[in-house]
Amino acid sequence: MKFIMLGSGTSTGVPRVGGPDGTGDWGDCDPNEPRNRRTRVSILVESNAGKRLLIDTSSDCRAQLLANKIPSIDAVFWTHDHADHCHGIDDLRVMRYGRGGPIPGYASTETVRRLRQRFGYVFAGQDGYPTIISLDTLERLRIVAGFGVEACQMEHGPGETTGYRFECDGKSIAYATDFSAISDDMVDLYDGVDILVSDCLRRDPHPTHAHLAMAIELAERCGVKRLVLSHLDKSMDYQTLVSEVPDFVTVGYDGLEMQA
Repeated sequence: MKFIMLGSGTSTGVPRVGGPDGTGDWGDCDPNEPRNRRTRVSILVESNAGKRLLIDTSSDCRAQLLANKIPSIDAVFWTHDHADHCHGIDDLRVMRYGRGGPIPGYASTETVRRLRQRFGYVFAGQDGYPTIISLDTLERLRIVAGFGVEACQMEHGPGETTGYRFECDGKSIAYATDFSAISDDMVDLYDGVDILVSDCLRRDPHPTHAHLAMAIELAERCGVKRLVLSHLDKSMDYQTLVSEVPDFVTVGYDGLEMQA
C-alpha cells in the first residue's frame, strides 16, 4: 500500500499569513523551494485494491483532495479536534453524493464527543440534507475497508491525540502527529512499522509538539524502516533539513507519495 501526504505544515501553514508585503511570512524557509509551501497536515492511505482512508479533514481539505486527484474515500479518521485537523470536514459533503449511505468515520471517544458537539449536522443531517458521516468510536474497531487498524492515545501538551497504525497487503503505515512525549503505548503500536509519519514541528523542544530529536528517537526506539517528517513550521527549510537528517528519514512535503 501507499500513503499520500496531503498536507505537511503546522496549524498556520507555510508561509504564514502576513509578511512585510502581505505575501506571506516564510521564516527560514526558501520561498523559491516549492516543497516549503505547506498546507495543514493530513494524509491518505491507499491499498493495492484502491481503497482509501483519509486521516484528518484539515482546513485545506478541498484543495488537497483536488491537488492529489482523490475522487472518493472509504472512511475517515481523526487524530483530535483541533481546528487544523478537522475544520475542513464539510469538504467531504460532495463525497457523500452517490453513496448508498454516509461515509464511515472514526475517532477516540472524546474526539467523537467534541466533533458531534461542533458539527452536529454532519453526523445527523439537517433540514432535509442527509447525514454525511456515520461517526463511531475506535473501541471495537479492528478492520475498515480491508485495512487492519490499531490506535493509541498520545500526550499533546495538556490534551491528547490519537496515533494510528494501518496494515494491508502485508505492509504497515503509521501516523503520529501532534504528540509531545513518547509513551510505552506508542512504542508498542509503532514497533517495526514500514513507514512512520511523525510530528516534527521544529528543532527546539516545544510544549505540545515533537521536535526533530524526539521524532528520530521515536523511530529508533520502534525500529521503523522509514521515518517521514511532517507538521513542519516556518523554521524548517526543506533543503536544509534534508542535509541534516539520517538516511532513513524523509522530509515530508505536500504531495509526497510513498509505497510501503
